[in-house]
Amino acid sequence: MPSAPVPASVSAEPLIQVEKFNYAYGDHQVLFDLDLNMRSTDVTALIGPSGCGKSTLLRAINRINDLVDSARVVSGRIRVDGVDLYAPEVDVISLRRNVGMVFQKYNPFPRSIFENAVYGLRVAGIKNRHDLEEAAERSLRSAALWDEVKDRLHEMATGLSGGQQQRLCIARAIALRPRILLMDEPCAALDPIATARIEELILQLRHEYTFIIVTHNMEQARRIADRTAFFYKGRLVEEQDTMKLFTAPDDPLTESYVTGRLT
Repeated sequence: MPSAPVPASVSAEPLIQVEKFNYAYGDHQVLFDLDLNMRSTDVTALIGPSGCGKSTLLRAINRINDLVDSARVVSGRIRVDGVDLYAPEVDVISLRRNVGMVFQKYNPFPRSIFENAVYGLRVAGIKNRHDLEEAAERSLRSAALWDEVKDRLHEMATGLSGGQQQRLCIARAIALRPRILLMDEPCAALDPIATARIEELILQLRHEYTFIIVTHNMEQARRIADRTAFFYKGRLVEEQDTMKLFTAPDDPLTESYVTGRLT
């Protein structure tokens, strides 16, 4: 008799596997022997002091650090669905279509709202107007922005509020239907109301995308993350169910950080 299927949330095979991963900028090593598994249905938060390697790991997952001349993998692997992201045959452009990224500072292009929403599709060679309009509406709706901008799609995106600009950046990222969304301090430049909108959006989209979020806001990690990983000085100290990590961590260093004794 065949065994019952394993639910995605507890799959024995995580979507993302970081294996003994060491990373450096020139001679300065910033990540040390990282082992971390991330499942497809989880929102994973990365926390830790500034400079502990959280953002570097995020940027290593979609290889945006390839644009930094001194950045290099020292050893180890990052796999997505079992594929080594740094294997020679991996197409980096295709990888970045499947692994979208939203940055700390909202960065819409100096173009219309519509052109921002479909930018990635145009780069991918899609020219059909109907397809672009359909994709723009779909992604803007997914980013909870459509009702606010549907009558001003051809106005400059820079005229939107900060929170709207960040949601537009999310719409731009999901227009290509990526599987994974990386978010590097996505609410750091936003006020509490805009932050709440972004957090609500993440919770609404969590079943469509795998979210990995770098945040210094530990209350934000508590609110939105299923799993939380604590980094310190380039090393992964502990990764747990979020509530356990904050209420009963295994490592004393984690406890010192989440209680505010370590900064």
